[in-house]
Amino acid sequence: MNPRAFVSWSGGKDSALALHRAREIGVDIVALLTMLEEAGERSRSHAVPLAVMQAQADAMGLRLVTACASWRDYESVFIATLKSLRGEGITHGVFGDIDLQAHRDWEEKVCAEADVVPLLPLWQAARHDVANAVLQLGIRAKVVCVNGRWLDESFCGRDYDSVFVESLPAGVDVCGENGEFHTFVYDGSMFRQSLAVEIANRHRYVAPPEHGSDTFFFAELALSQIQ
Repeated sequence: MNPRAFVSWSGGKDSALALHRAREIGVDIVALLTMLEEAGERSRSHAVPLAVMQAQADAMGLRLVTACASWRDYESVFIATLKSLRGEGITHGVFGDIDLQAHRDWEEKVCAEADVVPLLPLWQAARHDVANAVLQLGIRAKVVCVNGRWLDESFCGRDYDSVFVESLPAGVDVCGENGEFHTFVYDGSMFRQSLAVEIANRHRYVAPPEHGSDTFFFAELALSQIQ
């Protein structure tokens, strides 16, 4: 019997590639797990509206599981949500991390608390290979957040494609694995139909001192129509 799994889902390209590769090895993906901000209106890390996240999941034919948390109680809420999924017979969790050991350590810790097996299909892949796989598989994504420490506002809202990758300044990772940018996937082999989204607005956000005081630029996504 193929293991039933959720994907820890940011909505971005690496999550999508991890989902694709998990399916390639026979994992039955039954749900996407997205953490939301306290108010439950946007995703915790990428600030994508819940309605857009739900439309993305619908276009993929997958159930979207959400939980609301602050950064302070994120871990405890995440573990409680994993325990709930485990109670439904979901035994595995798929994560899209590539090579940041601290991220893997945390995922193994929270999964152990819930008796869930973590799967990291992209682990130790070369970052350029991951980027190339995303492009070659036709996974289409928009850049929805950039960190001003590495990229200026002009990169925000662009499509993640070969032109974008080639235009990245020296020192910026092609996957954004160090937090340089984040993406939102709107088409690919895992979609039943393409999701039509548009950039409704852009805004600037300065993180509080306890979170580094970095400046971020966010693209506000809105739904147009399902193609």
